[in-house]
Amino acid sequence: MNKVILMGRLTKDPEIRYSSAAEPLAIARYTLAVNRRFRREGEPEADFINCVTFGKSAEFAEKWFKKGQMVAVSGRLQIRTFDNEQGQRQWFTEVILDDQYFAESRASFENRQQGGSSYDGQGYNQAQPQQQQRPPAQPQNQAPPASPGDSFFEIDNNVSDDDLPF
Repeated sequence: MNKVILMGRLTKDPEIRYSSAAEPLAIARYTLAVNRRFRREGEPEADFINCVTFGKSAEFAEKWFKKGQMVAVSGRLQIRTFDNEQGQRQWFTEVILDDQYFAESRASFENRQQGGSSYDGQGYNQAQPQQQQRPPAQPQNQAPPASPGDSFFEIDNNVSDDDLPF
């Protein structure tokens, strides 16, 4: 199975081209900056992943997607190779998209573009002084993380095996 699901910010506006076939087909390319969940010191904070979409989906991307916007995509991973002018083999990895979605509201994107604040998963980024904001609250039925750097939750000892649905 070859399935990729990503969420990240566009590094620039999508570029669109049309094929030279009898019925031209729109082809849009863009790059997503996808934050790494866990990072080691000295490693980059994000991966830059090339995405390609075709037809109406490509025209949609050109019209509505803008640099810096958070989008979610799904598709398949494809690796292409070719020999350049010097005879060296070149490898390109890209995601051929099946679906693409907005991953933030238009108001949130426009507010951030105008210097407002946004929550990036690590904390609030604030370009201009504004009133104090808090990160999203934990769901009420979920225990807080065991420690600040740990992604595991404490086990509720009040739950018995008979309460589990499986």
